Amino acid sequence: FGLAHAHVAGLMNRIRQPFNVNSIGLSGALAAINDVEFVKRSCALNQAGMLQITTGLRQLRLKYIPSYGNFLSFCVSNGKAITVYQRLLKQGVIVRPIGIYEMPQHLRVTIGLESENQKFLQSLKNAIKEN
Repeated sequence: FGLAHAHVAGLMNRIRQPFNVNSIGLSGALAAINDVEFVKRSCALNQAGMLQITTGLRQLRLKYIPSYGNFLSFCVSNGKAITVYQRLLKQGVIVRPIGIYEMPQHLRVTIGLESENQKFLQSLKNAIKEN
């Protein structure tokens, strides 16, 4: 929490990390990571989601960077990454462009629940085919 002039707050907002975590969130995270069964279920869910997304990307003939986390970066060739990003947004699907990391043809997607992953894959298929 903080109190600042609007100009100063705006400057601070530009340099903050994209996902701020407060003390309540940190306490919850510590409780979750100490819950062995929760961690096992979460890992299994993530692995299943990763398989679902990578299978879908292969079916769409899109290359991706192998990942062991909860997200995946994939390549949209021909300089269309931003266009596909915008088309996905219009369909209610949020991914992240990663041109800032010198990867202008790539987008990053977070692994979600089965239904969320399916929506992403269908929306991606639509976004790629759109003329």
